[in-house]
Amino acid sequence: MTKTKNVAARFKMKPLVLLCLALGSLAGGQALGQKTYYIDGYHGGVWGHYPDWNTRFMADQLKSNPYWRINIELEPETWDRAKMVDSAAYNDFKSLFADQSVNGRIEYTNPSYAQSYLYNLDGESIIRQFYYGIQKVKSHFPTAAFTTYAVEEPCFTSALPQILQSFGFKYASLKNPNTCFGGYTRAHGGELVNWIGPDGTGITTVPRYSIESLLPASTWQTIAWDNSPAYINAALKDGIQHPIGMTYQDAGWKGGPFLKGGRQLAEKNIYTTWRNYFATVVAGDAAPNWQLSQEDIQVSLVWGSQVMQNIARQVRQAENNILQAEKMAAMASIYTGMPWPKRELDGAWRTLLLAQHHDSWIVPYNGRPGDTWADKVRHWTDHTNAASDSIIAQSTYPGIAGNAADEAMQIRVYNTLGRTRQEVVILPIPKAWIEKGVRVVNSQGHAVNAQVLQDTSANRLMVAFTATCPSMGYNTYRVERQPTAPVQGMVKVDAQGRYHLESDLYSMTLDPKQGGVIQQLIAKKLGNKEFVDQQSNRGFNELRGNFYEEGGFKSSREHPASVQVLEDGPLVAKLMIKGIISQYPFSQIITLTKGQSRIDIDLTIDWKGNPRIGEPTPPGTYKIENYHKAFYNDRYKLLSHFPLNLKSQKVYKSAPFDVTLSKLDNTFFSTWDRIKNNVVTNWVDVTDGNESYGLALLTDHTTNYAHGKNFPLSLDVQYAGMGLWGKDHTITGPSHLRYALIPHEGRWDKAAIWSRSEAWNQPLIASLITDKTATDDETKSILQFDGTGLQVTAMLRDGDDLVIRLFNAESRSSQHTIKLNLTAKQADIVELDGRMRQHLQPGLSKGGQMVLSLDIPQFGIRTIKLTSARYNGTTKI
Repeated sequence: MTKTKNVAARFKMKPLVLLCLALGSLAGGQALGQKTYYIDGYHGGVWGHYPDWNTRFMADQLKSNPYWRINIELEPETWDRAKMVDSAAYNDFKSLFADQSVNGRIEYTNPSYAQSYLYNLDGESIIRQFYYGIQKVKSHFPTAAFTTYAVEEPCFTSALPQILQSFGFKYASLKNPNTCFGGYTRAHGGELVNWIGPDGTGITTVPRYSIESLLPASTWQTIAWDNSPAYINAALKDGIQHPIGMTYQDAGWKGGPFLKGGRQLAEKNIYTTWRNYFATVVAGDAAPNWQLSQEDIQVSLVWGSQVMQNIARQVRQAENNILQAEKMAAMASIYTGMPWPKRELDGAWRTLLLAQHHDSWIVPYNGRPGDTWADKVRHWTDHTNAASDSIIAQSTYPGIAGNAADEAMQIRVYNTLGRTRQEVVILPIPKAWIEKGVRVVNSQGHAVNAQVLQDTSANRLMVAFTATCPSMGYNTYRVERQPTAPVQGMVKVDAQGRYHLESDLYSMTLDPKQGGVIQQLIAKKLGNKEFVDQQSNRGFNELRGNFYEEGGFKSSREHPASVQVLEDGPLVAKLMIKGIISQYPFSQIITLTKGQSRIDIDLTIDWKGNPRIGEPTPPGTYKIENYHKAFYNDRYKLLSHFPLNLKSQKVYKSAPFDVTLSKLDNTFFSTWDRIKNNVVTNWVDVTDGNESYGLALLTDHTTNYAHGKNFPLSLDVQYAGMGLWGKDHTITGPSHLRYALIPHEGRWDKAAIWSRSEAWNQPLIASLITDKTATDDETKSILQFDGTGLQVTAMLRDGDDLVIRLFNAESRSSQHTIKLNLTAKQADIVELDGRMRQHLQPGLSKGGQMVLSLDIPQFGIRTIKLTSARYNGTTKI
């Protein structure tokens, strides 16, 4: 994050205090009479903070202090500008950088494109952060070696070991001693650990030592920031033979070597690169395994504030969009020979990666008016979405608007996921067709379930129908003008004014008198299991929070709601609940779809003014060093509650390329030294103690959830109040978010929650086509799996080759078979940096498909490269 340029100003310490700390470090090093080690370096970049003089400053300081070593995480785009504004300094630094041996003086420890926090992203985004960042760094420093991952901020996630190793990293550090505003990792005993990721991959790592406590009177540091005598002595006493401290200075600080004392100090507190420390200092030391959980990454941001919601939703939408665009372009390239849009995709990825910068999440208000981080994120994701939409449009057959004279049109439905899907598709049709009605038939001429919908917001008609679409492929349907008989819908109203929705899967009751809460939710095909806890004092889908300037806690149940039936047909039923929370109107659109296990909820709150929501911060009481922060306390935020009829509840939650079984008794904390990881990226799932039944809550943006022994599963809907650095996180307009519920049997993997969440994020894509444009097969598919559990996280072209990345989310088996309707000269598993991992020997199925056998453990990632891949149009899957 952008910090003040002056150490004393940033830490609000008087110069005398800093002098004493520096002298204490020097005296401590001398008194101990043994070598200790220190990690110095720079953090920042052209987007965060990097003055044009900084390249010259680093080069000159390295030359004048030959004992100094630095580790850097500078945004890769920084070097484009550095080369342009001061080529002589750039060349001097490049010359110093050239030596990448263990004795070299500079190590690049975080080449990710925009220094993202990582835990808040889609897993594929993490891969692209490193992929594009490493490419950019190597374009300036061809000899760059990426050996150790180390960062200034808590840019960690549990699945990093396999990603880092696949990019060639050998080591990692879990320390961030000098910038813990956003959190820190859990302390762990020992000098080294073998950090084990969820897939079983390990990487040698320096943890935050068990003795590395948080610094008193600070909310941003651990005691390892300056190699103080207390820290070194505690480490030695705890058996740490080679103690190491760390600070990455902000680019723009003019102090040079961080520990003052010159060469005399450096003889005891040895400046080192992480590469040298691992390879020569602790090379033979023991490193016990540590199966690090996502909850061991103890992080928190101002979750629930409107600016955070907007950023998280914009990033998620752009992530979903570009992944679909990339897959659609790959399919079009394979099926039709469409040129690969590399420039457009690279540009779209660049702006998305920049939007994922950690500063946009922790200091969204920083910057000039109109050019804050929040403004940048909006512009960046707008560009990504526009490029992605254009690529998707180019990858489908030419669409048509249709006219009233047409008696029939064709619909092509595309599936960007790696499994056959049967889901409802919705797309516009000519308004004149309502006179006769519509009928949708598949390629065999059989009618499928269909329903005409009114899209009042755009004043148009939509047709919804159940489409079956093969994996990574498409199917074709025909929509005809034809009279249809009246059909019974799903919605009924009883004598008490309650609304009942009946689909083939659910029976749901809503009570307008109680603010529209869900009184009953019965899963018919799960033994008529009731999921609503009827004994809870909270309503199911109730909104409740502390409006501290308006009398305290307010609930949506305090005011009756009105209910409007938006759609009521055999396929889709949609209700709009209009209610009031405190004095503010809100609307919830609840959608039930035939055959769909997901219950969709679309929430909009029409705020007036800037209400205060959450735990109050009395005026004049905020201090940066106070451990207690109002935004930590979820009990007071506006939450949507889901009390579940499930005993002895367990909580599972998704993370990038991982799912964590929570070990928390509850998610609540209110101080910086008690942070708990209550982040939800895509979904959180609650089951009973026997894992017989569960309910998953899906969210359209990274946020946080609440849960405890006597507190129901809840989603953070709104916080408005004091955030970090005394910034007031205000409400400036309506709030809009989407979430969904999936009742199910069994554990999350048996219930395929990851797959269902992926389908929510990447819906089927449909377009109207004319008979003239549909000249090829009515259905095509690139691949199919032998079972469930595998996800296609990415599919893209690399010249004439096809690259397919797979992730095993749900299968506990590691053995998998893939059938492909392709031919290729060669099939290989490659690392993320392109290195060969395994040459595959394809087989041939009876149907003529290429067959690959793979070993992918649960939570494992594998990248397949098919050389000179071509579609085998003689067979179908």
